[in-house]
Amino acid sequence: MRMRPLGRTGIQVSPYCLGTMMFGRVGNPDHDECVRIIHRSLDAGINVIDTADVYSYSETEEIVGKALKGRRDDVILATKVNGPMGEDPNRAGNSRRWIVTEVEQSLRRLQTDHIDLYQIHHPDPRTDIEETLAALTDLMRDGKVRAIGTSNFPASDIVEAQWVAERRALARFRTEQPPYSLLNRGIEREVLPVCERYGMGTLVWSPLGMGLLTGRYRKDRKAPANRMAWVPRHMTDERTHDTVERLALLAEEAGIPLTHMAMAFAVAHPGVTAAIIGPRTMEQLDDLLAGAGTVLGDDVLDRIDEIVPAGSDVGLLDVSYDPPAVTRAGLRRRPGGERAAA
Repeated sequence: MRMRPLGRTGIQVSPYCLGTMMFGRVGNPDHDECVRIIHRSLDAGINVIDTADVYSYSETEEIVGKALKGRRDDVILATKVNGPMGEDPNRAGNSRRWIVTEVEQSLRRLQTDHIDLYQIHHPDPRTDIEETLAALTDLMRDGKVRAIGTSNFPASDIVEAQWVAERRALARFRTEQPPYSLLNRGIEREVLPVCERYGMGTLVWSPLGMGLLTGRYRKDRKAPANRMAWVPRHMTDERTHDTVERLALLAEEAGIPLTHMAMAFAVAHPGVTAAIIGPRTMEQLDDLLAGAGTVLGDDVLDRIDEIVPAGSDVGLLDVSYDPPAVTRAGLRRRPGGERAAA
């Protein structure tokens, strides 16, 4: 695979990044097969692996650690912190207390002495961004972390973090990991332009719309429950399925599988460094690798724009980050007395 610069870090990465969320009890519980999938990805030219402490309740990081024995120096290893790792409310978030504690656990599980890219999995409105950046800066000075990034950050939070880093002489975020696919193009409006402005690399997640763009889940087929006996709302949304049908027809007319069209679209944007693939089986990996050389012509890209206009989201994924201003009704409504007076 032809390498791309990861923003201005000086690091070169493949246009596909291996995501590992499906390795472990939540996805594929067979550790040996997961290791083989990782090795197959590396042999195919993928050189960046993304994981997180919360994936399969920390089991995934352990699988990645096993797979990288003897191959660690050839891999750009990325992991994330923020999600809850227990019932204690202090075992989560972006505080210095939690970050400096949890990075040690990730290093142990990954069987390494450093993390190439340490990412903040989600914003934490309870924690001052200066607190977070100061902790990450110290980890970089200690050699435990080589570069830092964010995931699911709104454009305004990205800009604020850049300003704070400059004014406080702290390390700055070098990457962002947002959702992006044929169905979710909202980041084209602000997130991608902001990342380009600040020289940040982007590793986009869910380029297959969490399964909707695999071609397996069509309008006339019942959405399957996952291992947690939960059917995501986006799997049952009528408008989303109508759009998938139109995209599937376009892929058929173009003579390429829907998965290949979806991946080619994700890496075609000049603001996207790499797209994260998340295979659960070797068969799924082989299918994605088979389409790695697919390039979409302007005619196909124009048709895609007609189906899903640039900068628009057909339907947000259930796991997408929503800021408190959206999720907390109290931040959107005046007290009853004030409403009555108005």
